[in-house]
Amino acid sequence: MYLFLVLNLNTLWVAVSIAMQHGHYDMCKTQTKSDEGIVWEYMACQPESKDMTQYLKVRLDPPNSTCGDPPEPFCAMGNPYMCNNECDASTKELAHPSELMFDSEGRNPSTFWQSVTWKNYPTPLQINITLSWNKTIELTQNIAITFESGRPEKMILEKSLDYGVTWQPYQFYAADCLDAFRMEPKSVKDLTANTVLDIICTEEYSTGYAAHAKTISFEIKDRFAIFAGPRLHNMASLYSQLDTTKNLRDFFTVTDLRIRLLKPATGATFVDERNLGRYFYAISDIKIYGRCKCNLHANSCTFTNNRLACDCEHNTTGQDCERCKKQFQGQAWSPGSYLTIPKGTANICDPSIAFIGNCYCYGHSNRCTYIEIVNTAVCVGCRHNTRGQHCEKCKKSFHRNGSAKLDDVNVCIANVCDNELLRCQNGGVCHNNMRCQCLPGYTGILCEKPKCEETGGCSSKSGQESIPHNLYLTTMIIVARLCTL
Repeated sequence: MYLFLVLNLNTLWVAVSIAMQHGHYDMCKTQTKSDEGIVWEYMACQPESKDMTQYLKVRLDPPNSTCGDPPEPFCAMGNPYMCNNECDASTKELAHPSELMFDSEGRNPSTFWQSVTWKNYPTPLQINITLSWNKTIELTQNIAITFESGRPEKMILEKSLDYGVTWQPYQFYAADCLDAFRMEPKSVKDLTANTVLDIICTEEYSTGYAAHAKTISFEIKDRFAIFAGPRLHNMASLYSQLDTTKNLRDFFTVTDLRIRLLKPATGATFVDERNLGRYFYAISDIKIYGRCKCNLHANSCTFTNNRLACDCEHNTTGQDCERCKKQFQGQAWSPGSYLTIPKGTANICDPSIAFIGNCYCYGHSNRCTYIEIVNTAVCVGCRHNTRGQHCEKCKKSFHRNGSAKLDDVNVCIANVCDNELLRCQNGGVCHNNMRCQCLPGYTGILCEKPKCEETGGCSSKSGQESIPHNLYLTTMIIVARLCTL
């Protein structure tokens, strides 16, 4: 039985090691040997990459840019002079709604979204298609947009990292980059490690009606290859860059994408104003592969209540596992590392720091309570004559033993005064390191009280402390009482 267990553990460890060597760092933990026996070893987590179009919401601007309401004729895509086709939103067989950009392909005839025609020429035919997840997404493969019509002569792909509040260009597409955007044409293959984040304009995808040239791409993998090699065989190198370069991580991260269609394919240098029904946009398929961004604290992502959320581990919480749970906030939250142990770490929100008394309370308490209004944890029931938020102070009538560490059970001893520290007040003198000898008129353990207070003969003080009246002071009183238990 023991041999069987060892063989299986060895097999598991070999499998994990091989997976790590190939860059598959999406396991959260594995069993390994240590001096204490078989233990769990935590590491970074990543949900699997999948087709993210099944979770998105699409919005068109202007909202009436889909053809068919009212019905209108358009020209055949293969023959722009045959204009007897019709788009009619009220008839299923003739309708081309936006959801047909994301349905299953392979059917004949193919299904596609289609815009209104350019019947209002020379007014620009410009349409924005916004894709939103209400969740941060990390792109893992090329974005592919397949046009049923000719590919646009002018288009911009944009991204947002703040749920559509602000937008940045991802890539420009044009038949003539200089004319359309005042940019020199480039290819992603021209980029280097120093220019990998450059925004470029490409002319590679802006041809006319060629049947074999319908797809526009945003090349994620070519940018990965700059660090991981042409066949992505060295993913560890890419992960090392992602681990240390926030701008690189953010480049492949989005909450929303926007396709800005600025000019349809004309197939010529001029627009045929006699056949404006031949100009429109039609998209049959959009593919976007990625994973939920969970800050390397989850290996799965759940779609519930029409929303994606990470299944957080490592004592983290939030839609993106972006903070520690309440009982685990003793140190600052941090994302996990892409690198494997020992170079990387899962950065677990460690309960031994924020919740378990043996460490956080210096061993003088094993209970804590969380005071939400001041966002702090407080030790409860401090022992060994200690008090304070972390049991780091001594109770009244006890003082700190300078030769003992904070976690020593003898850290607070019963001498009430100390000649060296001069703890006696109001001119009192410490006698035999045991008690204060007070001057006439004063009393108390440390000679801290005027004797007149005992008889009520002291004159009243102006400016006496008022009763705490705001919530913060009230909370501090509660904390102080808890700390002296």
